[in-house]
Amino acid sequence: MLNRLIRVTGHSFLLLFITLLWACTSSSPNTNHILEKLELPEGFKAEVFTDNVPNARQLAIGENGIIYAGSREAGNVYAIADKNNDYKADTVYTIAKDLRMPSGIAYRNGSLYVAAVSTIYRYDDIESNLASPPEPVIITDNYPTDGHHGWKFIGFGPDDKLYVPVGAPCNICRPDDEIFASITRINPDGTDREIIAEGVRNSVGFDWHPQTGNLWFTDNGRDWMGDNRPPCELNHLSETGQHFGYPYKHGHDIWDPEFGDKGKAMDQEFTAPAQALDPHVAPLGMIFYNGNMFPDAYHNQILIAEHGSWNRTEKIGYRITKVTLKDGETTSYEPFIEGWL
Repeated sequence: MLNRLIRVTGHSFLLLFITLLWACTSSSPNTNHILEKLELPEGFKAEVFTDNVPNARQLAIGENGIIYAGSREAGNVYAIADKNNDYKADTVYTIAKDLRMPSGIAYRNGSLYVAAVSTIYRYDDIESNLASPPEPVIITDNYPTDGHHGWKFIGFGPDDKLYVPVGAPCNICRPDDEIFASITRINPDGTDREIIAEGVRNSVGFDWHPQTGNLWFTDNGRDWMGDNRPPCELNHLSETGQHFGYPYKHGHDIWDPEFGDKGKAMDQEFTAPAQALDPHVAPLGMIFYNGNMFPDAYHNQILIAEHGSWNRTEKIGYRITKVTLKDGETTSYEPFIEGWL
């Protein structure tokens, strides 16, 4: 099993968006062989940051450059330190063990927040206690316990609220509880939960536009409609309460064979994707690049980590893509780094 985090440099600058790498279950090729397979734009380079973070999922960066990683199958949460600032990890601390799919993490005011399906924990003053983490505070334990699409990606928005998606507990269904297939937000102490987006099958990645503050998020499309349908989605929430179509409508114009007829009367209420992504690429984390490390063409543009298809005849994804925006509209969707398949 290989578990790597890599760093990507471009034009002599470090990309703070540290990307998830791979898990190989067959014989483990050496690192150089794998890195050689990555196709990057001219002027960019990929290197291993650490190879000691099993099953890493979401990442967050603390105040002192500490990188935190949640995991899914491993059930652990890690802190990764580069103490000598040579852009290679020196020490990996295990912050928590044996949690239930603690995929989502977020950092705020010295505390690390960890989402483990139904429960969100807070580890206070974490950077002073990496070697001996404190007992966590439970800020909420009333999210659904369903494991299907139960792992979460979380983040604090410009409003200082914690955003928490809740995936559909199925491939395709119309759950009775309105909290499923939604994105919620809560106060940092877990109070005042509200649903801000509906019809979202399974979002495990989002970010806020650096200028407008609007939420943009990826959404995983349903399975078993063929190799080329439906697309996965990049969505733009421009106002609270928008509905993005699930389970009735997928992409821009694909009505679900089971639930589509029930949704056609609501068609005008559905918000179309900002960008249809390739089918079954399983988009995960996304960011607006707003640093000064890459060329100007990347500024305020979107990078998406596409996990890759699992049940498509010919597999696709396994890459990072770039979505270009102009005046708030998408103008292109293309690979940025390929080669993890």
